[in-house]
Amino acid sequence: MQASNTPTFSHRLLLVTAYLGFISLGLPDTLIGVAWPSVRDFFGRQQSDIAWIFFGAGASYFVSGLLTGKLLKSFGIGRLLAGSSLLVVASALGYSAAPAWALFAACALLHGLGSGAIDSGLNHYVANHFSPRHMNWLHACYGIGATLGPLIMTSVLVSLGSWRAGYATVGSLLLLLAGLFLYTRKLWGTPGETTDAALEAEASVGMFDTLKHTGTWAHIALFFIYTGLEVTVGQWSFTVMTEARGMSKETAGMWVTIYWASLAAGRVVFGFIIERLGIDLLLRLSMLAAVTGTALFGVNLPFSAGALALTGLGLASIYPCLMTRTPQRLGKGRAAHAIGFQVSAAMVGAALFPSACGWLAQTRGLETVTFATLAMASGLLLIHEVLLRFERRLS
Repeated sequence: MQASNTPTFSHRLLLVTAYLGFISLGLPDTLIGVAWPSVRDFFGRQQSDIAWIFFGAGASYFVSGLLTGKLLKSFGIGRLLAGSSLLVVASALGYSAAPAWALFAACALLHGLGSGAIDSGLNHYVANHFSPRHMNWLHACYGIGATLGPLIMTSVLVSLGSWRAGYATVGSLLLLLAGLFLYTRKLWGTPGETTDAALEAEASVGMFDTLKHTGTWAHIALFFIYTGLEVTVGQWSFTVMTEARGMSKETAGMWVTIYWASLAAGRVVFGFIIERLGIDLLLRLSMLAAVTGTALFGVNLPFSAGALALTGLGLASIYPCLMTRTPQRLGKGRAAHAIGFQVSAAMVGAALFPSACGWLAQTRGLETVTFATLAMASGLLLIHEVLLRFERRLS
């Protein structure tokens, strides 16, 4: 059901709440990249131990996404969003107060459970009640939150020298959003008002038939690598610049913030020009920019930090463009299952690649992380080019 041409106050309030909800998704996701050196030293951990954070959040996010459909029917989206946002608040405040490493790492489970439900619930609601333009900009809001996260943590680290205060600050901001979800919970609809159209689409093509399509596996691989690349660059570049290249925390934090800002700004701008360029051309140009950006960052020259801006700009359009192309490439019947596979693959990639880079940093040195990101960007471009050629042969 699409919104009417003359939106009501409730309609506008829910749209604003949805935008703020996606900002809240990005806000805590990127804190660990700036906080990790301080957290690691405080608890006496190794570089590779960051894997506990990525895998904990990724696994619980995956489970939360699988259960969201049932939870929507049982509780309705308003209550689900309110409850899930409180879980994210609990995780941020838990990070800030955890006295031991095990408790700090356990907070990642709360983070993933809450964020997964917010992500799935908001995407479902906006897809059925708002225009595709708003869906595009919704994902740009994630980039805004991801930009603010490192900025807040860097500012607090520089001014107060406390990563705990950084998490507490973000937790307080998220508590305000949880209050907004609680306030609007009755406006979102009632339990059971969910997935008739989605169920009809899923029934048209089975799960296993979807997996038989070559394009499905290509898209799964693209989302797996893309998300791993986006998160790895965002979470490890601060540590590389400060500990391997001797950059100050203020400057490194600024460049990480610019990376996430480029990703957010790119999604907004590309939303206006995508119809002129075409999705496939934009994807090719974006992937080439990502390869160039990761290569320039890896050479460690005076201008290398600036390559993070190019990398973020290159990555900006890839996720939403691939999502848009899924029903076009695979058919609407397969899309319902395929999108679920893609999101699951993205969560696994977001956990696996940054964790593997932690092992590389510990055993081979921090600079190896930059070579890993270049390999990911190159693999992304290669798989997409193979997919395009496969499509041309079939047409």
